[in-house]
Amino acid sequence: MRPRTLISPAQLGRRRGRILYWTVFGVTMTLFTLVFLGPLYWMVTGGLKTTAEIVQSPPTLVPDSVHPKNYRSAWQVMDLAKLLFNTLYYAFGALAFQLVLDVAAAYSLSKLRPLFGNVILGMMLATLMIPATVLVVPQYLTVLDVPIFERNLLNSPWAIWLPSVTNAFNIFLLKRFFDSIPQELLDAASIDGASALRTLRSVVLPISRPILGVVSIFAVVGVWKDFLWPLLTLPDPAKQTLNVGIYSLSNGVPQNQLIAALTIASVPTLILFLLFQRNIMSGLTAGGLKG
Repeated sequence: MRPRTLISPAQLGRRRGRILYWTVFGVTMTLFTLVFLGPLYWMVTGGLKTTAEIVQSPPTLVPDSVHPKNYRSAWQVMDLAKLLFNTLYYAFGALAFQLVLDVAAAYSLSKLRPLFGNVILGMMLATLMIPATVLVVPQYLTVLDVPIFERNLLNSPWAIWLPSVTNAFNIFLLKRFFDSIPQELLDAASIDGASALRTLRSVVLPISRPILGVVSIFAVVGVWKDFLWPLLTLPDPAKQTLNVGIYSLSNGVPQNQLIAALTIASVPTLILFLLFQRNIMSGLTAGGLKG
């Protein structure tokens, strides 16, 4: 039985139907391309214009004269190399903690089945309903004076790493994938004498690369695009992330160089998405079917 579609095969077989189909398809794809790529084009070309051309009205779609030196000046004036290193340090530190702790939590809920596991998972997912801005004040007070340890974590990477560890969405994605792994594989490893930790390391993780890739991308991008939390917890200019550093140094910087700096800050995440977009889709759908 063939699935129903908006246009039947009989209509597609006619010349008029094919013309109508490809016309609608082309117009739709063009509109979506303009919506998604238009802002990126405007940002990239804005960094190539002069300051006078950026502020003029009406704006120019194509730069009258190209000035690639704006990108070099932005890199040097704003010290983007240091800000980029700081951001990578925070992002991959958060990634390491999430891979260790979130994988352990998801594996425990999926395969070890602790007492009240469903209740715990439900409470984790309930935190997704809480707006992130509501948590800013209690999280800030916590890192300002960590209970029990009585430590101030401001201007330290722990202020970025610790709040990002307990990511309920990533735990849910990992658990759903682990649920799709046949129990027979784990039973065979158990019969061979493997412990739960050995089974996780030798059996589960090697076949979980798609979802681990998705979680890794989410962890890196989450830290990369964050602005409010690093702004509050990293007041030291030498330790700020890329977004916060550009904002702090924006006063007195020409607008074309500022746009060039924002373009440079966006490039790594765009490259990351383009390289791993197939992994993202395959990882998100990998746990949809069991067996």
